[in-house]
Amino acid sequence: MQPAIFAAGIGKSFRTGFFGPRKQVLQEVDLEVGPGSIFGILGPNGAGKTTFISILATLLRPDAGQARVLGLDVVKDADRLRERVNLAASGAHFLWCLTVEENLKFYGRLYGLGGKALATKVGELLDLFELQPHRRVTFERLSTGLKQRLALAKALINTPELLFLDEPTTGLDPEMAQHIRGEIQRLNRDAGLTILLTTHNMREAESLCGEVAFLKEGRLVARGTMPELQERLGLGDRLSLFFKDGPAPLDYGRLPGVLTYKAENNRVDLMVDRAEKRLAAILEEVSQTQSKVIQVQLKEVDLAEIYHEITH
Repeated sequence: MQPAIFAAGIGKSFRTGFFGPRKQVLQEVDLEVGPGSIFGILGPNGAGKTTFISILATLLRPDAGQARVLGLDVVKDADRLRERVNLAASGAHFLWCLTVEENLKFYGRLYGLGGKALATKVGELLDLFELQPHRRVTFERLSTGLKQRLALAKALINTPELLFLDEPTTGLDPEMAQHIRGEIQRLNRDAGLTILLTTHNMREAESLCGEVAFLKEGRLVARGTMPELQERLGLGDRLSLFFKDGPAPLDYGRLPGVLTYKAENNRVDLMVDRAEKRLAAILEEVSQTQSKVIQVQLKEVDLAEIYHEITH
């Protein structure tokens, strides 16, 4: 099956100042994303995330390498590709003197919509992003959160096959951010929409993305699912066992799934690959020694820890 996104050797630099040297922002970035997936691009500020997503969305041309999205070359086939994709970015700007409804109609016409079809689509998007009460408010008078909701509504105006989201929940209150995440998952699940997103929100990436890739100083330094990255970096869930009369006499390093361990006083701290798979077996081993466990604490590894390991 043809990948939804294929990038090989992508490079991009920008000149610093009018006569200044060029700064390399992306360096030989390779990426392949399967159709129907939600894929996350993570990295610190200045890592090149927005530049990379802008190249894939045909807004910038790469200096080196090639990229194909939905089977189309992002440079040679840019016009055809733009009909089939869309982008929502944080800090988006619209025509300041037009209302929310007028802005959506304006962009709908750019994609060839008109008449009843355009009115229906705009109405659906106003409802979906809870913008009906603000439909006649001009863009300049909108709050940051409402501007972001408008940007997301605009990104669906052409019913895209692939959606690029650059920090999609920036500026939203927690309730609306959760609503947007739910809608992203629904679009992916029900419509099969492929989504590539950048985010600084580790929990957001963890809850939405099947796979993630990390950019650091313009290079893609790691990619994979959460379990794959855990195994590669030696990170795991933290499991602490508290004993009544001292730790059970076991070789904890040989227990199933244990990556590292530390025994001290009446406590044993274990790092395991997947706690939900290993806990029952570990407790069964402990029970064979007649030692009594009085408390169990579990802290699952999260994407923030993996992010820190990779980018520092």
